[in-house]
Amino acid sequence: MTSSSPNPARDDATLAWRDYSRDDLPPMLGVALTCFTQQGYHGTTIRQIAARAGLSVPGLYHHYPSKHALLVAVMSHAMSDLWPRSQGAVAEAGPSVARQFGLLIECLVLFHAHRKNLAFIASSELRSLEPAAHAEQIAARDRQHRLMDSIVEQGVETGIFSTPYPKDVSTAVITMCTGIAQWYQPDGPLTAEQLAERYRDIAFMTIGGADRA
Repeated sequence: MTSSSPNPARDDATLAWRDYSRDDLPPMLGVALTCFTQQGYHGTTIRQIAARAGLSVPGLYHHYPSKHALLVAVMSHAMSDLWPRSQGAVAEAGPSVARQFGLLIECLVLFHAHRKNLAFIASSELRSLEPAAHAEQIAARDRQHRLMDSIVEQGVETGIFSTPYPKDVSTAVITMCTGIAQWYQPDGPLTAEQLAERYRDIAFMTIGGADRA
């Protein structure tokens, strides 16, 4: 499978796609993310974000011209974090389509567990975006979806996967993984890594005909 070259600015994530030991979300966006997570985008005021960030409202506007601009920046950060991690997972897998599928599932699970608030807001607040920003975010999500589509389609074409519904399976496993952001708790019964292991098993049972990679 051929994929685009990693973004040079994110080579660290590409080379260490399982590493969540640090979060490079800028502090001001971190404050906005906390407010959006706790109160929702529409329930959050720019004054609340500024106060939590230790800024005046004009001081916040110096960096971001509106609450909408903060939301766009948070969402863009989510996709620019996930994409090179996904590329890194596929690159690690090498030419094995089954392994590409398994590692991409692992990547999606880890991201939506370790970055649950970021992933949740990036998905749930798409409805709050203005048209141009909405189109940009949908394009980034479509690119991510096509990566899974291409792996599943190649597996079906070569007889590695037996599902008669490659498009549906691709959507189903992506939805299964992204849904983790809605309920996962770090102090729950499974670590993110254990959950990734379990979801890989479920995904391979769904895809049919492939030994677990």
